[in-house]
Amino acid sequence: MQIKFRGELVNQKAVNVIGNTAAVLAVIMLLAYIDQIMLNVSGRPGSIIQPAALAANCAAWSAYGYFKKERDWKIVLPNTLGVILGAITSITSIYCRAGC
Repeated sequence: MQIKFRGELVNQKAVNVIGNTAAVLAVIMLLAYIDQIMLNVSGRPGSIIQPAALAANCAAWSAYGYFKKERDWKIVLPNTLGVILGAITSITSIYCRAGC
């Protein structure tokens, strides 16, 4: 299927490849939060601001992808992982400041 973008024809197959690549890269980026969770639990808590912002941003993107007329699972699934890891990182940061 061909679609027009700024007057140019765009191959939908290429767009799908970009979407799949972006979803995989998002998951790889989010897995870095596991290291921060381990640091928090080991007594070296990091900032709560960045993981809390991640959780909020990913929640908004998950809702957007889910509530679109045609659900966009390439947006929903990685961002749902972001909500979970952002929340866990934030919680462990707060909890471990008080002493794990």
